[in-house]
Amino acid sequence: MADLEVLLEEATRSSQASIKRFIEPAAGTLTRATSRTHHLVFGRRGSGKSSLLRKAAQDLTVDRRPIAFVDLESFKGHEYPDVLISVLVETFNRFADWLETAAIAPASKTSFWARLFGSKPKRSPFNRQQAQSLSEDLRDQLVVLRDLLFSEDDAEIEASVGTKAQESQSDLLKIGLEASPVAFSHEDGGTTSAERTEQLTARFTHKKIQHLHRHIPDYQALFRRMATLSDGDAFLFLDDLYHIPRRYQAQVLDYFHRISKGNSLWLKVGTIRHRTQWYVHGDPPIGMKIGDDIGEIDLDLTLEKYKVTSAFLEKILLSFLDESGIRKSDFLTRYALDRLVLASGGVARDFIGLLRRSILIARERGVTSRGEKVGAEDINAAAGEYDSSKREELTRDTLDERQELEEEFAKIGLFVNDLSRANVFLVDKGLPESELAPIEELVDLRLVHRVRSRVTVADRPGKTFEAFMLDVSQYTASRKKRELEIIEFWRDNATDSIRRAGLIYKESSSSTLNPKKHSVKTGRQRRRA
Repeated sequence: MADLEVLLEEATRSSQASIKRFIEPAAGTLTRATSRTHHLVFGRRGSGKSSLLRKAAQDLTVDRRPIAFVDLESFKGHEYPDVLISVLVETFNRFADWLETAAIAPASKTSFWARLFGSKPKRSPFNRQQAQSLSEDLRDQLVVLRDLLFSEDDAEIEASVGTKAQESQSDLLKIGLEASPVAFSHEDGGTTSAERTEQLTARFTHKKIQHLHRHIPDYQALFRRMATLSDGDAFLFLDDLYHIPRRYQAQVLDYFHRISKGNSLWLKVGTIRHRTQWYVHGDPPIGMKIGDDIGEIDLDLTLEKYKVTSAFLEKILLSFLDESGIRKSDFLTRYALDRLVLASGGVARDFIGLLRRSILIARERGVTSRGEKVGAEDINAAAGEYDSSKREELTRDTLDERQELEEEFAKIGLFVNDLSRANVFLVDKGLPESELAPIEELVDLRLVHRVRSRVTVADRPGKTFEAFMLDVSQYTASRKKRELEIIEFWRDNATDSIRRAGLIYKESSSSTLNPKKHSVKTGRQRRRA
C-alpha cells in the first residue's frame, strides 16, 4: 500500500516522469494533439491538459520533430508587451535546446533516448552544422529580446550628433630688393584659425511593441529554416494560457499565429475555456478564431457522461494498481469507486488526490465496524478536506473576479444546503450571459459540476434548464447535512427527480433576474410555493 500512496502523490502534478502512465481520455485525442493543425486544448484544472501536451511533445521529439514546451504559469502577472517578450524568449530558448540535443543525438545514444523518452527515433539526426548555426541565431535573438525586456517602454530618448569644422587663413608678405653685391629680403606673415561646432539633437519614443512587429519577418525566417532543416514541421506547446491576464491572451495568440502562418509551425495551447479570451472582434480582429484559425480539443469528461467518465477514471486507477501490485478489491469497498467519481467531478487529478487522502483517513481510523477498506464515508471526509485546496486555487486563479465568484458560490451553497436541500440545482439557460458566466467559471474551478445540459420542468413550459451539482466537499464531513437529498442523477430512472421547480436556483423572471437581488428571501418564497 505504501508504494501505491507514493505513486498517487507523485501523480498529482503533471511531469515528464508521469507521461508513462498517460491514458487517452478519448480515442484519437493524442493523434489530434500531434497533427498539423493549431489547437486550443480545453479542460478544467487537473483534467489532463498538461499530460496530453507533454505526451504529444515526447512523441514528436522521438520522431525528431522540433518542439518547444513553454509553461505560461511562469509569466503570471506580467504586463503587455513584456509577457509576449518573455514567452518569445522562452520559446527561442527551448527550440535552441532541442536543436542542440534531440536534433543531433544519434539513435544509438541510449543514455539520452531511453532515459528521457523510453524509445529511440527512426529518423536520422539533423545536419549538425546547420542545426548549430540555427541554434546560434536563435540565441542571438535571445540576447536582443532580453535587452528589450529589461528596457523602459514608451521612454523618450534623446540622441545627439556633433560635427566640428576648422577654418584657417594665412597671409604672407614678402618684399625683396636685390642689387649686386648686396641683397635684402623681408617677410611678414600671419595665420588665424577658427573651430565651429554644430550639435544636432533628436527626440523619439522607444516602443517595445514596434520592435516586436518589425522583427516578425526575421522570426518567420528562422522557422522556415527550421522546416527546411527538419524536412517537416515544428510544434510550439503553450501550456496554461489562462495564467496570463485575460486582456492579453488574444494578443499573445495573435502574435504567434502571425509568426507561424505558412511557416510549418503549429501551436498547441492548453487552457481553461471560461478563463480564456482567444479572439477579439475588431478592425483588425485580434487572436485566433475557433473553426477558422484554430481547432479545439475538449478534455472535460463531466459527470453528464457518467459512464464514460467513470470508465476513464477506473483505467487510471488500474494503471496505479498494476504498478504497485494491488487489486482493487483488496482496499476499496463495493461502492467506493462510484463515490470517488462523484467527489472528483470527473477530474483526473482530483480523483487521484481524493483516493490518496481516503487511504490516509482509512488508515488513521483503523479497523471499525466499517472494516479496514476505503469506503464512501472515508471518501466524503477526504472531499471535505480537499475543499481548502480548491479555495486556494480560486484565489490564485481569479484575481479581479474573485469577489464576484466567491459571492456566487456562497449563494449556491446557501440555496443547496438551506433552501432546496438537494445536491443538484437548476439554472435557466435563457438567462443573460452576465449571469451564466460566473456559474460556468465555478464549473471550471471544479466547485460546481455540470450533470445535465438540458432539463425541462413540468410547470415551466417553453423553458430549458441546465442541471449542476454542488461539489461534494460542501456537504460532507463537518458540513454534512443529514437531511440533504442526494439525487443520483447518473441513474437511468433519475430524470423525474431532477425536473422539479423547487430545484431552480436562477430563472429569467422579474424576481430573480438581478443576481444582486437573488437572496434568501427569493429562495424561501419558492420553497413555500
